[in-house]
Amino acid sequence: MKHFQNIKPLYKGIVLIIFSAFFFALMNMFVQLSGDVPFIQKSFFRNIVAFFFSGILLVKEKQKIRIPKKAILPLFLRAIFGTLGVLCNFYALGKLDLADASILNKMSPFFAILFSIFLLKEKIRPVQFLIVMGAFIGAMCVVKPSFANTALFSALIGLCSGMCAGLAYTFVRLLGKHGVKGAIIVCFFSGFSCLVVLPVILFDFHPMSAFQLAMLICAGLSASGGQFTITYAYCYAPAKDVSIYDYSQIIFSAMLGFLVFGQIPDWLSWTGYIIIFSMAFIMFIYNKHQSQNVIGKSAK
Repeated sequence: MKHFQNIKPLYKGIVLIIFSAFFFALMNMFVQLSGDVPFIQKSFFRNIVAFFFSGILLVKEKQKIRIPKKAILPLFLRAIFGTLGVLCNFYALGKLDLADASILNKMSPFFAILFSIFLLKEKIRPVQFLIVMGAFIGAMCVVKPSFANTALFSALIGLCSGMCAGLAYTFVRLLGKHGVKGAIIVCFFSGFSCLVVLPVILFDFHPMSAFQLAMLICAGLSASGGQFTITYAYCYAPAKDVSIYDYSQIIFSAMLGFLVFGQIPDWLSWTGYIIIFSMAFIMFIYNKHQSQNVIGKSAK
């Protein structure tokens, strides 16, 4: 731990976001290992663990829960679309290969750019628009839109998980501008998600084996680990410097999918992975270049 304290903040951020990617890949793996449990039931156990973790953090840090009136609606919208994103992701994980479901969920940053135009009144440059379009071409390689593709509906649901997550992250940015703390956002979202699906759980609960319950608890623990490591990663370093490393989740997912399930993505899926990762890398370089230009101009 002492050695970690001596590392530069940028490298700490990189290490932590890679750990976050690994934790989220583990979460997806545990969700698939839980078997034929309904995806709504899976999401409940994933979120109940995150709720208690974030609640304990709030109590430990003795944070006062302060939510400005203008932040109430964005907080609910973040919770609604975050819940839809998790449900769609878990549905896709039950139908698709681990790597395919993961890469479709990782479309969220590109959706966030599009939604920020309308919700945050941010301007999108032509380069950014072309990058987003390139990412969607990559997503179509994974989705494989054709009547011959029996997994088409599941792939579209996986893409919807990325869209909902992107919309949820846009509201998180808006909440950040209103001064709402991250732990409060996570705790509210997790609690809201559990309450929304609770009626379904109560009226249509599917008994689980000890193994399935253990896998879902592990999924919740992995999700909590991913949430906290990514939060601390962005505390040490700005998103423009470390966000690209979050895509290492695709590598971890592909490895876990092969080692645990024997899954081997086809060539079209690999083409999609490469295109999406390339677009993310180009966006990473472009954002760094833009920020350096801003710094350079302000220094003159």
